[in-house]
Formats: sequence, C-alpha cells, structure tokens
Amino acid sequence: MAIEFTKYHGLGNDFILIDNRSSLTPVLTPAQAVQWCDRHFGIGADGVIFALPGQNGTDYTMRIFNSDGSEPEMCGNGIRCLAVFLTDLEGIARTKDKYRIHTLAGVIIPQLTDEGQVKVDMGEPRLLAGEIPTTLAPSEFQVINQPLEVAGKTWNVTCVSMGNPHCITFVEDVAAIDLENIGSQFENHPVFPKKTNTEFIEIVNRNYLKMRVWERGAGITLACGTGACASLVAGVLNDKCDRTATIELPGGPLEIEWSEIDNRIYMTGPAERVFTGKY
Repeated sequence: MAIEFTKYHGLGNDFILIDNRSSLTPVLTPAQAVQWCDRHFGIGADGVIFALPGQNGTDYTMRIFNSDGSEPEMCGNGIRCLAVFLTDLEGIARTKDKYRIHTLAGVIIPQLTDEGQVKVDMGEPRLLAGEIPTTLAPSEFQVINQPLEVAGKTWNVTCVSMGNPHCITFVEDVAAIDLENIGSQFENHPVFPKKTNTEFIEIVNRNYLKMRVWERGAGITLACGTGACASLVAGVLNDKCDRTATIELPGGPLEIEWSEIDNRIYMTGPAERVFTGKY
C-alpha cells in the first residue's frame, strides 16, 4: 500500500514527513526508513519523521528514524519541519501556531513566527558528563575544553546534551576540516557510549560562528539544529561567544539564544516544504 509523504528541509537538512496521527506506532520500520532515505534508490533524506498522537498532555508526538535506521532522541531542524507540516495538515482548521511536542528528549515547543520562521524552545542544556553521556569526566562533572585523541590528533572538546549528545571543538578554519574522514571516528569513539554528534566551530566574532557538523546516524549534513544550540552553549562556557549569536551552517544561518532568565535555549530558523508524493 502506498504511503503519502511530504518532503521538507530546514537549511538543507532534509526529512520525509509522514502523517502518523492515527497510531502511536510508526508506519515504517527502521529498515524501510533506510530505503526511503536512500538518495539513489529511494526518495532521499537525512531522516524520516512521524507525526504521532500526543502523549501526557502534549499536542503531538515526534519520532524520527535516521538515514541509517537509528533513532535519535530529537532533531532541531526536524522539529521545525514538523511544526510547519502540522500546520499544513491542520489547514484552515488550524487554531494555534505553537505546539507542545512529546519527544524522547522531553517536551519541545516550536512556534511559528509572523516572519515565516519557526522559533523553538529547546529546553535547558545538560552539561554533566553522565547526562551527555561521556566517560571523559566523572558523571557529576562538566566536560569543558578537555583533550580527546581522534585520528592521531589531540582535540580540545566540550560536551553538551540537548537531549542528544554533542561533542564540540573549536578550530581556526572550519572549511579545512577533513570531515568525511574524521567524523565517524568522533561519532564512534569509545568515550561516547551512545555515540555522538560532532560540531566543528570557527569563531568569527562573539556574535557570529561558523559550523560544520557530523551527525550521529546521518553523517555530514548541511545543518543541525541541536548542534547549533549545543555549540552556542560550548562557546559561552569557553568564553568565546555571547549568549545570543548567529550560527552559520553550510545550509544557512540559525539564530540561537541561551537565555539568562530561564536558562533555556531558543532556536529560530526556517523550514520549507519541497514536494508531496506517495511511495
């Protein structure tokens, strides 16, 4: 039976969105998601996102399978795409521009803005090694500017969880990083028991950062919303940037704020529909 889908992207980080509101069980298996995400033999995407019924008082539930079939806790660009997808599904019956979304990383709240962007309350960053998780430090300690041996080189890394694990390292020239060869070595390093996303950050000034990312389960992508959030936090912890900054990714910019008032991270960026179909 053919399944309807809609393709969206957030700064080139692209997803297949499926209306799964009739069941809490995704209509695809992880193996099927891998096939759908194949860019030569399938639709092509970084992941498949399912809009499921809400749980525990939320409006909807988000599940996502990466292009390798793994399931991450959350996806920042993906949840912006989901918010726009939900408004498209609701159509003229739409009564709100803010949603409470149940995810494996907790409740995330995206809101559509008058400028056509999506502002997402990403919650509070988690900074203890046991929360990342990583064995780079005892579980009750933070990992800030710690040395890590990868690909025959020592990198100074800072670790942050946005509900999913991130390893951030600051470099002089982000364009010079051999991401294709070293990304998977970071992802699968034994100090990260659940693997990790890895962000390479070039500080242009205190309000403008350049980023490239290797995503756990997807590899090189054009953007990573949770990674941009984690990178701003790492920049603040290392006194390299202010609490509000533009993060420039290969697919475009995200505006990130780490609020001093409520300690929460706010991410603002676009999400665009590409096409619909059946597969």
